[in-house]
Amino acid sequence: MNAAHEVRKENFRISTDPSLLDLDTIHGYLSRNSYWALKSPREVAERSIRNSLCFGLYFEATQIGFGRVITDSATFAYLADVFILE
Repeated sequence: MNAAHEVRKENFRISTDPSLLDLDTIHGYLSRNSYWALKSPREVAERSIRNSLCFGLYFEATQIGFGRVITDSATFAYLADVFILE
């Protein structure tokens, strides 16, 4: 996989670094607030993250958003599991 990318503006950051992802925040939102992954097990979220290109949105050090791309890295990409916390 390619090196992580990052964009910053003021106190916000978007990063593809998987080590920054807060799995509690991601699974918590998806399993409790999304209609498409309601009550899904944490293991499913972890596996989907491992096998996708993920983007975390952070305010200072806190994750406030997420999105993942399912892709063949050549011609196809599907954007999934996008959310931004209030």
